Amino acid sequence: MPDRLKTSLGIWALGPMITRFVPVGYQPEHAHESTADKVHRAVDGLGDLMDDYEFHYPNELSRDNLDEVRAALDGHGIYCMASGLHLDPRFGKGGLSSPDDSIRDAALQVTLDACELAGEIGAHFIIWPGIEGYNYPFQTPYGESWARFIDAVGQAAAALDRHGRKLFLEHKNSEPAMKIFMRNIGMTLHVIHKLRVQGIDNVQVNMDWQHLIMNGEHLPEYAALLAAEGLLGHQHANSGWGITDDDNMVGATAFMETVELALELRRADYGANGERLGFDLYPYTEDQVAAVRRSVEQWHFIDEVAQRIEGDALREAQQRKDAVAAYELVYAALGAPSRV
Repeated sequence: MPDRLKTSLGIWALGPMITRFVPVGYQPEHAHESTADKVHRAVDGLGDLMDDYEFHYPNELSRDNLDEVRAALDGHGIYCMASGLHLDPRFGKGGLSSPDDSIRDAALQVTLDACELAGEIGAHFIIWPGIEGYNYPFQTPYGESWARFIDAVGQAAAALDRHGRKLFLEHKNSEPAMKIFMRNIGMTLHVIHKLRVQGIDNVQVNMDWQHLIMNGEHLPEYAALLAAEGLLGHQHANSGWGITDDDNMVGATAFMETVELALELRRADYGANGERLGFDLYPYTEDQVAAVRRSVEQWHFIDEVAQRIEGDALREAQQRKDAVAAYELVYAALGAPSRV
């Protein structure tokens, strides 16, 4: 693993912070900023602390504003693009999985257009299928919807593969669809394995930390499992209380889980093949650039702690499953005084 992971930031961290309760957003002063304006603000405030950036298609990045955004990036890159179907009211009842051919065709066209643009500019692509699901029992033809969804994901992956780019799948259990089809790691792996049978092998997982925390999916365990299968593609770093998708600053909660995740990312040599630590934050009421900066700096501290923990002593304690010995090492790395 590199001494310090390269980073990327989802530009949506710098929006008006809209919620269902405050439709104008908690920070309405940012409502009329263009994507380039947001990028200027981020680049000016974060500098080299952030290597590259991520954008939803087409609401944040499209062919129409690509040159303007690139100028605002001032030498920083576009690491990922992401599907923006959840931002389009046409797809409120599903897009790629819709049983309505006209709606599905429209969603698929938007997705493939996004993949083509991503491939042309050398970016990877994320599908977070937040609107692919259902809200009620008896509402959905499950088998048909799943088949349509997997087929569409396969088409997106094939489009990216023609450009040598990867598709990252990101799961979440709920919101905006109340029951998202691809709502846990197991269902995500189901999609990937169905595509592997078809010879499509450029699909990996984007671990959004709060999405896993919401599911009770232990971050370091799943990172280790995915890495062992060659499926650990990307990270969306954040934290939260574990009930809703808080997207709080890294390390604000779930601190020990995040420290152990940092350790497992080191064991997996994550970053050696260009993987990034992406930051997916939604600072509702905080200074946005300051919240991103604090997240990066807290991650650096967490990663340094993990580096101090890792070693023969921890591996020996784990071989014995000796939690007491393991925590002696953890707290020593955090600076706790020795009681010996």
